[in-house]
Amino acid sequence: MNWNEIAPAAATLFLVMDPLGNMPVFNAVLSKLDPRRRSAVVARELVIALVILLGFLFAGNAILGFLQLSQSSLSIAGGVLLFIISLRMIFPDATADEGGDVEDPFIVPLAVPLTAGPSTIAFVLLLSSSQPDRLLDWSLALVLAWAGATALLVASPHLLKLIGSRGSRALERLMGMILVVLATQMLLNGIRDFVQSL
Repeated sequence: MNWNEIAPAAATLFLVMDPLGNMPVFNAVLSKLDPRRRSAVVARELVIALVILLGFLFAGNAILGFLQLSQSSLSIAGGVLLFIISLRMIFPDATADEGGDVEDPFIVPLAVPLTAGPSTIAFVLLLSSSQPDRLLDWSLALVLAWAGATALLVASPHLLKLIGSRGSRALERLMGMILVVLATQMLLNGIRDFVQSL
């Protein structure tokens, strides 16, 4: 296992999952549940998200082959998606409401699209298509990122009390800035690969 590549992949996946940005939404959606039930729902939704992402990781090449998509197109699309997500993290929509009236959500919106969203799926597909012989490494990176996001989201009620809403927004914007750089690099890699294939 090459930890020099697993660690950056895990860090990028963690940033793309955006657990800090999702904490207020998770708390709003689950605000009516008692603490024990809340933890069970969060665990269930995050396990569902992990299963979905692992499915895309291992079936990535089959999906790309079936849809006849190239790696360069996936890199460009993934970069664009990441860029849009990062801009939303830096400049959040104050009027956005993810449905706080839902008492016990199932899959939507906590598992999909908040945790296993389009940008996360695109990045997982990119990993599986770029180096399909290293699926074990990418699986480990995914599980590490998921474990970090899970720890933050399970502890989110206490963390929000500790850092407050301003601290949460500041951290989310910092993560957004990092994602802008990663999205730009992914986009440039896709354009480079496309130009070289001509």
